[in-house]
Amino acid sequence: MATGLIADIGATNTRLAMAEQGAVTRMRLFASEDFASLSEAIEAYLAAEAQKPALAVLAVAAPVTGDTVTLTNHPWTFSIDTMRKRFGFKQLRVINDFVANALAVPHLAEADRIQVGGDAPVARAPIGVIGPGSGLGVSLLVPDEDGGFTCVQGEGGHVTMAAADERETAVLELMRRRFDHVSAERFLSGPGLVNLYNALCELSGEHAAPLTAAQITDPGIELEYPRAREATAMFCAMLGTVAGNLALTVGARGGIYIAGGIVPKLGAAFAQSRFRSRFEAKGRFQSYLAAIPTYVITQPEPALLGAAKLVEQLDDGAKSPNSPIK
Repeated sequence: MATGLIADIGATNTRLAMAEQGAVTRMRLFASEDFASLSEAIEAYLAAEAQKPALAVLAVAAPVTGDTVTLTNHPWTFSIDTMRKRFGFKQLRVINDFVANALAVPHLAEADRIQVGGDAPVARAPIGVIGPGSGLGVSLLVPDEDGGFTCVQGEGGHVTMAAADERETAVLELMRRRFDHVSAERFLSGPGLVNLYNALCELSGEHAAPLTAAQITDPGIELEYPRAREATAMFCAMLGTVAGNLALTVGARGGIYIAGGIVPKLGAAFAQSRFRSRFEAKGRFQSYLAAIPTYVITQPEPALLGAAKLVEQLDDGAKSPNSPIK
């Protein structure tokens, strides 16, 4: 079985690794800002590992709609064909990072996820995947005729955010003065947490300390900064709203999986938040949503795992470079 290069490429970090027999090996973490281009980061990794793989799957935090790919929240841009030729890849697949996260879901062990509410998943039903990180990713798994799943790429993180109570309405009104479109990602991401905190400070007539997203969600910091605690609570509730919308829209009775770098770090506080009550708060469809399980993915590198599974398919010859994701 051939070895393949795999990558999870985001605005903050780029993770590069090798896929060997469907497993993720030799992972290295790079700060995206340390390289002028993605090619430079790949070159640094391959040189350090003394590898020249024939296959590659790159998961990027961007829509993949043609040969040119531009990251949504980072200035990197590249041509898929040029990248393939530069590194001599026999096959190169470039996929959205949440397609990669979704591809990992069928391969997660029980220890790789924590259930937060709901009943057992319905077999052969759609599965939704959503995750706040540097941005907000969304994807979908739809059962196919072969007993597996087809993965659907989308940009659901950029849907219009809706308020569910008066405090959220006030925050949204404030954000509408600053952005031409107030998307879910404006709140449900690392920068979104900072937006929430700053807005809540302004609404409360308080000075906003220069806190990072990690500091805002830190329980120790929250004791000193009440608006940080409120921002974290509103973040969890808003995520419940958007996740519930996703479940209703696609009929995700197979479950909603939460990925990304923020929620797993919240630990038990997330399960105790308003996420689940807000997820179910859809009026006449409350009982429909109450049955749908929601999971937090605790597997440390799900996007790399999904990319590794796709390398297996490329090596088996099951996928041509331009075929749909399965």
